[in-house]
This record gives sequence, structure tokens and C-alpha cells, in this order.
Amino acid sequence: MGESNLAGLAAAVLQPGFVGTVPPAWVCRWLGEGLGAVVLFSRNVVDPGQVAALTATLRAERPDVIVAIDEEAGDVTRIESGRGSSRPGNLALGAVDDPALTEQVARDLGDELAVAGITLNYAPDADVNANPDNPVIGVRAFGAEPTLVARHTSAWIRGLQAGGVAACAKHFPGHGDTRVDSHHDLPRISADIDRLHAVELAPFRAAVAAGVQAVMTGHLLVPALDPELPATLSGRILGGLLREEMGFNGVVVTDAVEMRAVAGRYGIAGAAVRALVAGADAICVGGEHADEETARHLRDTIVAAVVTGELPEERLAEAAKRVGQLAAWTMAARAARPDDAARPASGGSAIGLAAARRALRVTVADRAAPALPLTVAPHVVEFAPPHNIAIGSATPWGVAAPLTEVMPGTTSVRWRSETLPTDPIAGAAGRPLVLVVRDLHRHGWMRAAVDRALAQRPDAVVVELGVPARVVGAVHVATHGATRATGRAVAELLGAAAVSPGW
Repeated sequence: MGESNLAGLAAAVLQPGFVGTVPPAWVCRWLGEGLGAVVLFSRNVVDPGQVAALTATLRAERPDVIVAIDEEAGDVTRIESGRGSSRPGNLALGAVDDPALTEQVARDLGDELAVAGITLNYAPDADVNANPDNPVIGVRAFGAEPTLVARHTSAWIRGLQAGGVAACAKHFPGHGDTRVDSHHDLPRISADIDRLHAVELAPFRAAVAAGVQAVMTGHLLVPALDPELPATLSGRILGGLLREEMGFNGVVVTDAVEMRAVAGRYGIAGAAVRALVAGADAICVGGEHADEETARHLRDTIVAAVVTGELPEERLAEAAKRVGQLAAWTMAARAARPDDAARPASGGSAIGLAAARRALRVTVADRAAPALPLTVAPHVVEFAPPHNIAIGSATPWGVAAPLTEVMPGTTSVRWRSETLPTDPIAGAAGRPLVLVVRDLHRHGWMRAAVDRALAQRPDAVVVELGVPARVVGAVHVATHGATRATGRAVAELLGAAAVSPGW
């Protein structure tokens, strides 16, 4: 095969990102030269109308282009990054444990993404969050129990794909039991093979059985499966386990290849080639390196690897064929959808808010605890943990803003470890006090500050927006996520006022 044809195959397996709210000229040109997909990030999103126009421009260049997005509909949101997700996220859905509700929420999201022209969603997160100290998964998982995670993974996939959008279960073979964030370094999963099959792999088996169209690899070293190579680069894991043993026939897409867990050792292009050799079909890139130069470097390195024999030509052709099959599925799914013009515009997901309300869990530990709802506007102190790179830095979160809408006169302050004063609750004298935390159990400075605050004000209400592994305070409210929907639900609980359906 000539190098020009190889270049077309290499472009077909790339899923690059780009900068801007309209497609740049190089992306449109590449679509005509074989590029099979693009991925959108929050930097590409202004509002639904703009995204629909963007994807229409892409589709005018290539009707079957795969348009992907990383929309978990929880703390990790791209389509609603500017205001926070109007859905509650996986841990909240797992806490409710109603698979029919999970399917409804995912179907609602699928409808929204499909209207915007998005055809592949890098979700759901199918990890079992077995380690509560996990720095990157946490509330992104449905829970810590494998059968619960499996049934909600299946329900989420059914709902999203019924809406016409391909689902992508991640991060295979399971990122839940880690203490390291693969954005920064290579996590190691030390479980033996029996534990892996019983825990980590159970939701992925359920995903395959549910007909998931794609699986995303995790940049994880799992010695019980491959003692040398991370999953993304392992033929034993992608070919032997996922394909042969588990019977998955869809598209295997890598987690972003610029992440240090793989790029730090092999470089972006080296990691991409090794992933394709191992059995991956699509290369996600562009969260950080979103330019034509990076895409060209990847394409040319893939072509060179075929020419030198490092990457068998038939393996690249197989990968491109699978991408084409996914593109055909998305075309058929779009064609089967009802007329989207009849779908009403909404400021938020009604089913998402209903789910967030159902996910609230209130623990009253003291008879002297303040009664809810509060009758006086409170002072809210929010403790902000270090930024999780998987969550958009600009995505708003918290309880103070929605509570102010419900209870005018509410005051608030937000502290980080580097700004924390000696008395973080100054200003709350004579008023109800609400302490808002995220993953209190993981942050020593936060625990110390909350303990000091509770010593002064044992009547404070503690609201946990992360994993509720440490329950403290006379009244403790667990939301199981920090989305806009969960913030609204807490505001209603504390302030006894329901937000209108058109929120």
C-alpha cells in the first residue's frame, strides 16, 4: 500500500482535539483526507446551539465523522462546563441504586448530546472505586461494590445508546483501586487475577453484554495481567483479555496519549504506535496538544511504523475498519432518532434534578442538631480541595450560590489550604453555619479545619460533596457529587424551597 493510503488509514484512527468554537481549517481539510473523528472539550463549548453549528460544519466535510466528547454528566462535564452539570453523576446514581433511574438520566443525556450532533461519549466510568483515597475517580464511579457498578454501567449504556449516542466504558481494566492519578504518573493495580475478575472486570463484562460500542483503555500497570506494559500498550490485556476472553468486538480507544503515564516514557507518538500494535483502534489526543502539528506528527509516525514493520499494516487496517463500523453505527442511530426539532429547550435536566434529590442522605447524630430546613439565612464556609485535573477548572461548584437564591441573606466564603485563616468560620456568630467539604477524608488540612470549626460550633451542618467516607457533625448531608444539580438539591433541603422545573 502506498504511503498516501497509509496516511489515510493513520488519520482514520486519530481522535484529535482542537482549539476554538468553530472547526479550524486544518480539521476541515483533514476530514477530507481521511480523519475519522474529533473530540470536543469544554473549550469548544459555548451553548447547545453553537455546538450544533460546530458539528454541522464538521459533518458537511464528512457526513460520518465521529464527534466525541468526555461527558460523564457529573463532576466531569464538558457540555455544561460553564455552569455545572444539571445531572447528579455516577456516585449519586449508585447511592439511589435504581437502574431504571440511571437509564432515564443517561437517555436524557443521550438526547441532549444527539441534538448537538455528538455521536460518541467517553462514558460511563465503569471503575469500581474500591480505594476511597483514589485521587482521580471518587464520585465518578457508581460505587465501591462491583455488582452495583455493573448493573448501573449496563443501565447507563442502554440509556445513552437508546438516545442515539455511542457509549464508551472506561478505564479498562479498572482505575478504581489506585492512589496515583494517571494524568501524572503510572498507577499500579496489585490485585491478583481472581480479585481482578471478581471486582475490576465485572462492570466491563456487563458493559460488553449491554452492547457498549467502545471501551477506553486505562494507563494502568496490572502485573497480574501484564508485568511489563500498561494496559493501553499491552497486547495481553487488549487482545488476549478484552477481545478474546471477554468477546468485545467494538472500538478500543485509548485514554489521552499525552498523559504522563504513557507519554512520559514513550512520547505521545511512541505511545500511539504501541497502543495500535497492542490492539487499540483509536487514539485520543488533544486535551493538551490540540494542534495540527501534533496530529501530523502522530499520523506520520504511524505511517513510518508500518513502513518499518513495527506496526503491521493489517493491524492498522483492522483498526480503521472498526472505526468505520462505529461511524456507520452512529449514522444509523442518528437516522433512527425522532425529529429533534420537537425537543424543547431547557435550562437544565428535570430528571437530573429529581435524581439529585433522591441521592441526598442526611445523618443526624445529635438531638441538639439544628432542624432542617433552616429558618435563618446561614453563613456558608466552603473548603476547596486541590484541583482534580479530570474536572474542568472553570466548572462551578458549591452550595452557597444556590442556597443564596433560596435564602436571600446567605453569606459565604471559600477557603483553600493556602488561604485558610486561623478562624475559618469568622462571621458566623449568631447564625446557622454550613460547612461544605469535598472528600473530607482525603485532605488533612480540611479535616483539621472542620474539626476546629465543629469544636466551636457543634451545631454546624456539614455538607459532603465528595465520597462520604467520613461522617462528622451534628447533621451531615451527603450529596455524592458536586454538580449544579446536587447543589440545587441541597439548597432545597436546607432552605425548604423547590426550584422550578425549568431551572
